[in-house]
Amino acid sequence: MTKSNYSTPLVQSIFEKIINEVDAGIHAIDEHGTTIIYNEQMMKMESMEKHDVLHKNLLDVFMFQDNQESTLVKALREGKTTINVKQTYFNNKGKEITTINNTFPIIDDGKIKGAVEIAKDVTQLEKLIRENNRHRESKMVTFEQIIGSSTAIQDVVNIAKRATRTPSSVLIVGDTGTGKELFAQSIHNGSSRSAKPFISQNCAAIPDTLMESLLFGTVRGAFTGSADQPGLFEQANGGTLLLDEINSLPTNLQAKLLRVLQEKTIRRIGDTKERTIDVRIIANMNEDPIDAINENRLRKDLYYRLGVVTLQIPPLRERKEDIPELVQTFIQKYNDRFQMEVMGIDERVMSSFSQYEWPGNVRELEHVIEGAMNLMIGEEEIHYHHLPFQYQNRFLPPVNTKVISQVRNEDQAYVPLKKQLLQFEAHCIKEALEYHEDNISQTAKALGMSRQSLQYRMRRLNITK
Repeated sequence: MTKSNYSTPLVQSIFEKIINEVDAGIHAIDEHGTTIIYNEQMMKMESMEKHDVLHKNLLDVFMFQDNQESTLVKALREGKTTINVKQTYFNNKGKEITTINNTFPIIDDGKIKGAVEIAKDVTQLEKLIRENNRHRESKMVTFEQIIGSSTAIQDVVNIAKRATRTPSSVLIVGDTGTGKELFAQSIHNGSSRSAKPFISQNCAAIPDTLMESLLFGTVRGAFTGSADQPGLFEQANGGTLLLDEINSLPTNLQAKLLRVLQEKTIRRIGDTKERTIDVRIIANMNEDPIDAINENRLRKDLYYRLGVVTLQIPPLRERKEDIPELVQTFIQKYNDRFQMEVMGIDERVMSSFSQYEWPGNVRELEHVIEGAMNLMIGEEEIHYHHLPFQYQNRFLPPVNTKVISQVRNEDQAYVPLKKQLLQFEAHCIKEALEYHEDNISQTAKALGMSRQSLQYRMRRLNITK
């Protein structure tokens, strides 16, 4: 093929196809810093359209942190190749982007004519690492901050306290919202590792392709754009690593985790070197481990290795005697946060709380209190009408099971059934009106009828507010 053949339409089409299909961002600028090549993968990484970038000066489109210079501009200025350089910058909408870049100057006849960059997106991984670091620095919970004096919760607290004495793995099982992470933090904080890192990672929140890199780390050159990066095991060395929703971890990674537990070593992706680690593993899951094993979501051998100490956190429905204490704790929490002075909760609302099954457990109770206090203005007690709207039909008054209609009259003759039903209907409406503090709309909704229908029945039965 002669030199002139390189500019034929066919070759140009092939060139553009390769540029857009390659699994990496490609960005090239000319000697003036103007973008001349910008492929589709780069568009996805930077959340930009081609017309936003192409034929425009790079520095007019993107913003770089004060202590960083564009790797493309640096290659253009210095004429040097850089490999696996991490860069954080912002697109024209202020979205933060982090990439690992290989950047090359384009030199023709000894003169720099432009620069090209091949980039790999690590924005999500970088955010996860920062989030873990923030979590590590946040205030830790102790056993004294676990609320509840019921036997059900105190039995678990006592077992967990014993587990602080050893480095054995712990498996914490409980429904969503029961406070599993509070126990994990308390175990770490009560152990000899309390001065070392506590790192928490939700195994269901990360794509499988990122999870292995996040856990074990990478070495430069392991794959396109990879850099020397310690994983969570290395970051937690000497401390505790909490793996939340361990049953969501892919089975191939469960096998690698088992090896780490047994050998006390890890190997970064792409590395040949074994690194010794000293990390206590605490794992959480929100389903019965036996069910997870039977349905192939949890390896049996990993379960036995993790469950050296197993804590079963009771759901709120099994420790309802703790509800008043929890309610008061949450009221105080949001008093401090919202600068309010709420003193307590209406007795009828508390009675309804005690009958509700709380599928979302303690977390759901806290959200109800927070939602109610958002609707209060200068009031000192939470009433039914303060509750979040979606809960008002769930917290109904206790059902009165005693017979309230007069079955027989003074002559011991039976009262007609129609009259008994009217008496019972009137009683139900009066009780609901009292519970809803004479609010017609809320009462009608609770009784499953329209406002107009309720008002008609009240007139018919001679019921007033």
